[in-house]
Amino acid sequence: MARKSSRGPSTGGTPALVALAAAGVEHAVHPYEHDPASGLSYGLEAAAVLGVAPERVLKTLVASVDGTLTVAVVPVAGQLDLKALAQAVGGKKAALADQPAAERATGYVVGGISPLGQRQRLRTVVDSSAHDHRTVFVSGGRRGLDVELSPADLIRLTDAMVAPIGRA
Repeated sequence: MARKSSRGPSTGGTPALVALAAAGVEHAVHPYEHDPASGLSYGLEAAAVLGVAPERVLKTLVASVDGTLTVAVVPVAGQLDLKALAQAVGGKKAALADQPAAERATGYVVGGISPLGQRQRLRTVVDSSAHDHRTVFVSGGRRGLDVELSPADLIRLTDAMVAPIGRA
């Protein structure tokens, strides 16, 4: 995996790519043509188009845990366990945040929310399965753009805690 520029016509300088470049993190940028008619979720579409196992492609979800917005990063092959997320951060109850709140807090649109370069630094939890892979893929900050990086770099850059918050 080679470090790639965060600027250029095919990738655009999204806040996620700018953050990666500023941190000097080794990463690879994977743009693809998003098909709104694919019928797949954004993450499963990325896995299929990029030819990557869905367990390595992580989706970024925003939840409210006891009223505090929290980012959950889990494999697209499964679902977020809201109870496990709440427990991981010492909360009692978690629910997915509504779309406008998630978009306002992160600065990204749903389907392109990246855990990197968010408008507000939110508490973040990455599913422990991320450590099962040498590299993982996350949204690069827009639909049709994924970034590949090591799980350790993802966790470090987002100041995330790691916990088993995903379920098959």
